[in-house]
Amino acid sequence: MSWEPELQELRKRTELAERMGGAERVARQHAAGRLTVRERILRLLDSGSFHEIGAIAGRAQYDDAGKLEDFTPANCVFGRGKIDAKPVVVAGDDFTVRGGSADASIWEKFKMAEIMAYEFRLPLIRLV
Repeated sequence: MSWEPELQELRKRTELAERMGGAERVARQHAAGRLTVRERILRLLDSGSFHEIGAIAGRAQYDDAGKLEDFTPANCVFGRGKIDAKPVVVAGDDFTVRGGSADASIWEKFKMAEIMAYEFRLPLIRLV
């Protein structure tokens, strides 16, 4: 038995999640002089220290054969990283996905970030 089909779907979901709301919405953020949430996180944290959690959470669409067609990530990006070599938890709204508005999964991702920060006794940085 091979897990390759499942691993391929996870890789595809990750790739689609990294596109956020799509090239047009990312361009709209940039045209307004704003960075995307991932760009802000990467500028805030020490280089190479960000480990995103829950990147593949979102809504998937499948064709009739059950193959992944499209994926819209949840509009919350969060994870752990370091600032001046000190560990932190960071979370932020992705305004390229549904305008950053709350959806069914958003509160759970932010709640998870808060719980993680509390349990590991780390500062929580919330980007709005």
